[in-house]
Amino acid sequence: MPSKFADAVNVEMRRIAADPRALFVGQSVEYDGAAMYASLDGVPTAQRLEMPVIEDFQMGFCIGLALKGKLPICLFPRFDFMLLAVNQLVNHLDKLPIFGWEPKVIIRTTVGQKVPLDAGPQHTQNYTDAFRAMLLSIPVIQVRSAAEVTWAYDFAREAPRSVLVVENPA
Repeated sequence: MPSKFADAVNVEMRRIAADPRALFVGQSVEYDGAAMYASLDGVPTAQRLEMPVIEDFQMGFCIGLALKGKLPICLFPRFDFMLLAVNQLVNHLDKLPIFGWEPKVIIRTTVGQKVPLDAGPQHTQNYTDAFRAMLLSIPVIQVRSAAEVTWAYDFAREAPRSVLVVENPA
């Protein structure tokens, strides 16, 4: 049975999908394999683009989509996996506004839970503070409750720029 947190995330993903520019890009968006897959229930498959394990390319691809007018939602099933996309995120997406470009990417990731199953330190780290320190133009929002999920994704939808949402249910 889904939690209130999971239900709130699913509602927000469907709200984002109502924007015809939205394209959900990442691992386990078209094919089940990670918990994020269930959060996209109700999102049309035509708005999902499955990626292999190629995080740096995925972020760069989403930047390109945004520069061409799409609204990419760039999904990383674990925050740990996003470390491989730091070059594109920190050196490119975050700095493009300095040069007058305003690509908007909604970046979504989760902190892996340790209970009821601890997947180990390579799947459960929280890098929120480190990303806040590295990013100049991209807000980093950590959410722990269903109410925070709703607020964060409302903010991400309405913001004129990219936003990183870190899902870390309490």
